[in-house]
Amino acid sequence: MQPDGLEWPGSTSRQKLLPGELSNLIGAIYDCALDPALWPQTLLAMADALRCKSGSLHLVDLPGNRLLVHHIVGLEPEWAQLPTKHLGEINEVLGRTLATMSSIDRPFIVSRDVPPADVEASPYMRESARGGIVDILQYFLVHTPRRFSGVAFGRSVDRGPITDREVELGGLLLPHVRRAVTISNVLDARTIERTQMAQALDTLRCGVVLTNDRGLVLHANRAAESMLEAGYPIRSSHGVLGTEDPAAARELQSAIRLAAVAEGSIGKVGLGIRLSDDVSEATFAHILPLTGSERRSQLQPEAVAAVFVSAPGEPEEDARAVAEAYRLTGAEARVLAGLLGGDSLGDTADALGIAITTARTHLDRIFSKTGTSRQAELMLLASRALVPVRAPSDG
Repeated sequence: MQPDGLEWPGSTSRQKLLPGELSNLIGAIYDCALDPALWPQTLLAMADALRCKSGSLHLVDLPGNRLLVHHIVGLEPEWAQLPTKHLGEINEVLGRTLATMSSIDRPFIVSRDVPPADVEASPYMRESARGGIVDILQYFLVHTPRRFSGVAFGRSVDRGPITDREVELGGLLLPHVRRAVTISNVLDARTIERTQMAQALDTLRCGVVLTNDRGLVLHANRAAESMLEAGYPIRSSHGVLGTEDPAAARELQSAIRLAAVAEGSIGKVGLGIRLSDDVSEATFAHILPLTGSERRSQLQPEAVAAVFVSAPGEPEEDARAVAEAYRLTGAEARVLAGLLGGDSLGDTADALGIAITTARTHLDRIFSKTGTSRQAELMLLASRALVPVRAPSDG
């Protein structure tokens, strides 16, 4: 159920966010899943709700000290360039924070997590203060040993430091933002036009199923139809969407029901549902609520949810993606491709004409570079989108 309103002890009417406003904000976040060009205006709306001056969505390459994706709103161009100018300092602080965080859901807040003396000594914070920013609230979306993405909001001097109100509201919005950027990456499409819905969905590599509130399949794109015909990783029983794993099927149905009632209630349910126990072909589903806006309901007026099913990866393609992200050598990438293709380490060594000890050395180095410790973790890492938000120049 939607909350009656979000109000904190001592708050004024200007601090209260009404349930309709919260619903509209969550709906705007989900619209970004279909059209990433909407992120700037949505970030502005989120910053306003959080009583902040600026907002940003970013993807950072830690070893290279590079901003791979950076959408920033609410600041004049001179001040909007500060994160790029001081990226080394920012990455050092956030990298230390991520290394000690018990949960990626916990926000980083400058006024609470950085000693005052360090804030005063920080070139970035000194320049930010001249631009009118006194505090920063950062939520992490995805974190790997080499990259992290997040949303951050800058608090203006007249508002003072971040309070518990903003932390609580940001925590409510976080799973919806995480779902939107994940689905946007799975989609691999910038916008789906109303008049070309079926054709657009059929061009996607991932499976897309549109359902009603009972999970009845209303439309399936070409990739999803092939999955349904094969009965794997999704299946249809009397027209109702399901999967071979009973627990996954229950989570699918639960997320669809929540999407039908109120998209703001879905939270973390239905984000990254693992559809199979087969580690070598790990497949995930993500649920996008469709009832909150015309942009999403145009996919199918009767549908309440779109279920995106990640397509099985091509071993060599996935290995190249991991190799690029984690700077694997050519030999390490070839070993990884063999493992992603379902071969054992011994079979991979034989196919590559190398000793099993050499293959094991390559695997140990892959573990070290990717921050994993088992082949199962490595398979899951490769099966998931490595970049949760698309760079502006990408298709």
